[in-house]
Amino acid sequence: MDVLDTQPMETLVERHDREHGVQEVRIPVPFGELAGKWWGPRNVRPIVCLHGWQDNAGTFDTLIPLLPSHMSFLALDLPGHGYSSRIPDGMSYQPMNIFYLLNFVMHEYGWKKISLMSHSMGSVLQYPYAAIFPTRVDFLISIDALKPQIFRPEVLVSMLSELTPEFLKADLRNQEKSEPPSYSYEETVNRLFEGTVNSITRESCPFLLQRNLRKSAKFPDKYYFARDSRLKYGFGFLWSQDVNKRLAQNLTMPFLFIKATESPYWERKQYYDEVIEILERNNSRFELRYVEGTHHVHLSHPERVAPVVTDFLRRYWEKDEDVASKL
Repeated sequence: MDVLDTQPMETLVERHDREHGVQEVRIPVPFGELAGKWWGPRNVRPIVCLHGWQDNAGTFDTLIPLLPSHMSFLALDLPGHGYSSRIPDGMSYQPMNIFYLLNFVMHEYGWKKISLMSHSMGSVLQYPYAAIFPTRVDFLISIDALKPQIFRPEVLVSMLSELTPEFLKADLRNQEKSEPPSYSYEETVNRLFEGTVNSITRESCPFLLQRNLRKSAKFPDKYYFARDSRLKYGFGFLWSQDVNKRLAQNLTMPFLFIKATESPYWERKQYYDEVIEILERNNSRFELRYVEGTHHVHLSHPERVAPVVTDFLRRYWEKDEDVASKL
């Protein structure tokens, strides 16, 4: 694991982890390992946390300390992100790999069930997983994303034609093993802040940068973004809204969806409303809550999200004997 030796990041993030007793974990997978941060007691099955696109496990660093301390949380770096392994050269990132990845995690720890709390892309990934394997998932918490997006046919065709050549270029760059462009630490903060269109406050940027940056071997005091650039050119679940609606019928476990008021829906709101209607009709334990803030409200303003999550957990986590029991 590469550790940044800049004072701003070490002082804030590493001290933060040490004060909260966070432990780094590694989970073996066929192409390497999944990295993660385990918060809370190790003899309690944790709530598995999945981050958003090009983010990492650090996205939950400010939220988890505000949640009940007797519960455990395992925030993962998805493949190609953070400290987790990249997939092999010549391969592309496919969202349906989440079906295998979560099962690898369950097998590693001997769990019969899994609890999930996710943001953005992570929420999109857990939606079909929980619907396809409903007996394995005891509850869901989704933050500011609900389900796979639906693209207009002309947009989808355009995406495929434009992104495929860019993916091939990124894959070739990976095989050359050349170091990406590097920046001063302040420049990385600016790039992250501006790249998320101010969704992340500057004060919160170090929590994501800690696992996203590596120290340059060429330029002293500079860093490069180490996430796999192939991630920029991947595709989501390319299925129809009818599939999303059918999956929604299987989501009968306790399900909390938190929507940020200042964040877009990423698709026609009609598709979102259709799924919400099914969930509210079929699942008496589905909850839709709105929280003031941007897409990364859980990271930038965790005090707004934590009470909603805590209330949900206190009603459903402690009732599950398998979750609360020792491993």
